[in-house]
Amino acid sequence: MRTRLYSLDELDDIPGTTVFNAQRSRQAYHLHKFCMSLMQEENREAFRADERAYLDRFRMSEEQKQAVLGRDFTSLIDLGGNIYFLVKLSNTDGWSTQKAVSSLTDLTPDEYAAMMRAGGRSPEGQRSIRGKK
Repeated sequence: MRTRLYSLDELDDIPGTTVFNAQRSRQAYHLHKFCMSLMQEENREAFRADERAYLDRFRMSEEQKQAVLGRDFTSLIDLGGNIYFLVKLSNTDGWSTQKAVSSLTDLTPDEYAAMMRAGGRSPEGQRSIRGKK
């Protein structure tokens, strides 16, 4: 048996980070199936024509469907979504990667780009969630 260098619980202690794992993968299976369907133009057209009806083709939770309709990428990640699948949705909307990623922050796309060009977020205060309690 393989010995882990750290406990899997430690992955939940990274501020501002949701680690994608097997549990989240199972939780978002149907959400990811929806996202992958958007790789086909006819599906993107059907989704654009009636988003709710298209979403109802998939066995996603109502909370996941509402997050898709609201383009709430932070909630979609909290609901198990993986950014590599979710980007199919932002691409369907014609969003740049900069806009999609900045939607996960409280910054505008231009503010996000400027922050990244300046070296990104400071690691100070970002080492532990439990350490702040």
